[in-house]
Amino acid sequence: MIDDGKFSKSLTGAAGDAVKGKKTFANRKLGNCLACHINQDLADQPFHGEIGPALDGVAERYDEATLRAILIDSKKVLGEDTMMPSFYRLKNGFRTQKKFLGKTILNAEQVEDILAYIITLK
Repeated sequence: MIDDGKFSKSLTGAAGDAVKGKKTFANRKLGNCLACHINQDLADQPFHGEIGPALDGVAERYDEATLRAILIDSKKVLGEDTMMPSFYRLKNGFRTQKKFLGKTILNAEQVEDILAYIITLK
């Protein structure tokens, strides 16, 4: 559980949009969350991965601040060896393509939208 207050507030100052978050979550060119996670809410989408944990019930296992922290900087929360990317961190590994250096994978609004979506997964 993240309790230092650092991740308890929205990156944008506003709540995310769960509908947009679901689209970003499923988008293979943005969040691409389904590449690693099974999610029964998106059972109609093909090719769910099994590298990461199933996200069914994730909002019952983690509080909002912890989920935000994982999305922002998974390496800090889950450890440097996690395969999960940090979606709002400038450093994302040693094999980052040059065109992505110095950029986050998702912007702050997209992170908050995905968070709004995954906290509906109870």
